[in-house]
Amino acid sequence: MGINERKVRERNEMRQRIIQGAIHMFMTEGYEKTSIRNIAEKIEYSPATIYLYYKDKDELLYDVQKEAFQGLLVEFQARATATDPFERLTQICQTYVRFGLTNQEMYNLMFILKAPMNVIEEQEYWKNGDDCFAFLTTCIHECIQLKQIRYDNVMIAALSVWSMAHGLVSLDICCRMKVMEMEEEGVVHAITASVNEYLKLIKN
Repeated sequence: MGINERKVRERNEMRQRIIQGAIHMFMTEGYEKTSIRNIAEKIEYSPATIYLYYKDKDELLYDVQKEAFQGLLVEFQARATATDPFERLTQICQTYVRFGLTNQEMYNLMFILKAPMNVIEEQEYWKNGDDCFAFLTTCIHECIQLKQIRYDNVMIAALSVWSMAHGLVSLDICCRMKVMEMEEEGVVHAITASVNEYLKLIKN
């Protein structure tokens, strides 16, 4: 291995170590307590070292967000496997809800917090969600081709399905479900049932 290749490998390994430290800090301490200094202490490096790789906390959290989306994609690939497109769409929605409710801090970073999106304010495209969104739109395209759902536009259908699932998950994460005075098990059941009822409404 040449010197340049070794440097690239070492740089990638260091970046991954920083990201993993940030993920641990974010999941255990939350956004407010996740700082460059705290992450540096966690991985036993100086804050100056992290600043060689990231200009600020938002840029680092953008890469953490990317890792979170890879985790969601793995869940989709493992759990949404039905050959029938509409059945697979149901599995995608159920997987999305399960992921959000069991990984609330990460979901918050992926879909609610504005901070990591500051990195792309001057850009027109957000790449971190690409593969997960493509997984959804591919399935919806198949549903439309087979006339399984009441849509003929893939993007409108995808936005509708995504918004429905996101709304339910974010209501729970932001504690707005408490207006219903239910135990946590009841909330999870209500969210799952709501997803299933929505899918019945859009089915042809």
